[in-house]
Amino acid sequence: MSAALIQFRSVEVATARHALWPLSIDERIFIKCRGDREIRGRLHAYDQHLNMVLSEVEEIAYVKEDVPGKDEPEIKAHRRGIEMIFVRGDSVILVSPPLKTA
Repeated sequence: MSAALIQFRSVEVATARHALWPLSIDERIFIKCRGDREIRGRLHAYDQHLNMVLSEVEEIAYVKEDVPGKDEPEIKAHRRGIEMIFVRGDSVILVSPPLKTA
């Protein structure tokens, strides 16, 4: 494959990826972050580094806790609500529409 074709395809993919972001403004999104954290909230702003400003946020942090009498730690979800938050882009692993829960 020629270098020009590879460059064209990477530009094509990058353009398509950034074309979806404006559609998500004022919509709820799901973010998977480093450190076993998940964030759900309404997207208000973003930049090319994936820094984001969200409102109506629910953060879920998964923490391993030792349980007396058990060999393996138990994973517990700690939830908290936040009115508005800034998410730094270098902590973001995945961004998607909110996951449907039954």
